[in-house]
Amino acid sequence: MTDLSGRTAVITGGGSGLGAAIARALHAAGAQVVVVGRDAQKLDAVVADLGSRARGLACDVSDEASVESLREQLTGTEVSILVNNAGIPGPVAALTDIGAAEWDEVFAVNVRGTFLLCRALLPGMVERGDGDVINVASVSGKRPLAHRTPYCASKMAVIGLTSTLAFEVGPAGVRVNSLSPGPVQGPRMARNFRLEAERSGTSIDDAERAFVSRAALGRMVTEEEVGSAVIAMLAMPGMCGADIDLSAGMVA
Repeated sequence: MTDLSGRTAVITGGGSGLGAAIARALHAAGAQVVVVGRDAQKLDAVVADLGSRARGLACDVSDEASVESLREQLTGTEVSILVNNAGIPGPVAALTDIGAAEWDEVFAVNVRGTFLLCRALLPGMVERGDGDVINVASVSGKRPLAHRTPYCASKMAVIGLTSTLAFEVGPAGVRVNSLSPGPVQGPRMARNFRLEAERSGTSIDDAERAFVSRAALGRMVTEEEVGSAVIAMLAMPGMCGADIDLSAGMVA
């Protein structure tokens, strides 16, 4: 078991789903955990579940002033792990039916949010000469997924940001990597299957079967597996600039 005692981790999108699962994994490994998100009630619930060594801070990662406020609230805290998990799925539609505002919203959260958090918290890691940034991307940034252009393009951007940033801060001892989950069992994928079924005129079960049939294991990964992958990545100090696939064989 990786021992993260004495380290503080910030997890965006930490109020539910993958963010909460990652927070639980980091907390179990001994880290001080700061869960960040827009919904204070959800953050409070996660913090109450974790107990000691956890706190929640409300922040809209797409808003520059909100991220600056978060940075100020973390003054005096040595954040050595940043997990940029906050993201939205965006519309399920043909590109020609997607509005510019819908496109911009996806990039504001998925890409701009990652940029703003890195910009806010990296200086302390660079100054101390140590730290880890894990950006949660997606296999959808590496393979075609019809009717999901904003999401796929945003996740490809996150992978590009990761590889470039690794070369900027790696010489200072800061490791930057991305984790690309495949379909994760949970409410978000259930929503996507429902929308795809409505679009294609098939059943929700058929939409799900068609999607997971592309994976070697014929299933989705779980939130707990994603949390475990984050811990595993932190246990490999020689890894920097990598994108790790966790897709049950969706990308192989």
